[in-house]
Amino acid sequence: MAPRKKWSDRSKRSRTLIVATGVVEVVLLVATLIDIKRRPADQIEGSKRMWTALAFVNFAGPIAYFAFGRRQKPGFRPD
Repeated sequence: MAPRKKWSDRSKRSRTLIVATGVVEVVLLVATLIDIKRRPADQIEGSKRMWTALAFVNFAGPIAYFAFGRRQKPGFRPD
């Protein structure tokens, strides 16, 4: 097994990519949690508790919530 790289051993590009990925993940999590909190339960597929727990599954949870967990508002028709 190869020894783990220290933070200082990584290239500047690699460190920037790791930080940017972390920021995107946190932003997605916060946006998901805010949307779950503000949206009425009848506009969410499944329970709020389930989606809140799934939101903490890295990128997959928030993306799944925005793709499948929200019901569209009545009268909304995407063109």
